[in-house]
Amino acid sequence: MVVKDNKIGDVVVLAVEGEINFNSSPDFRKAFIKVIDSKAQKVIINLAKVDYVDSSGLATLVEALQKIKGVGGKLKLANLSAKVKSLFEITKLEKLFEIFPSEEEALKTFA
Repeated sequence: MVVKDNKIGDVVVLAVEGEINFNSSPDFRKAFIKVIDSKAQKVIINLAKVDYVDSSGLATLVEALQKIKGVGGKLKLANLSAKVKSLFEITKLEKLFEIFPSEEEALKTFA
């Protein structure tokens, strides 16, 4: 798994490539904590290149959401594959997260 961060204005975009699973969740957590430590308040996680998320990956995403809310920030998810989106629907997590079909649409909601 690779996590690339990019800043667009005051929004941090984390582009994740690969799987978010038991083995890669700690790396994702470290990348996200680095973003929180940088005082970012607006974060988009772009999952366009993620084709698999397991239960520990979901737990890590929920933890990221809680952490950013804890510092008064907002987290949005973008570009979920059909497989990953159905996982969020099955687990009812689509009610917890703001999910957008594209990074651009998620960015617009921060304006």
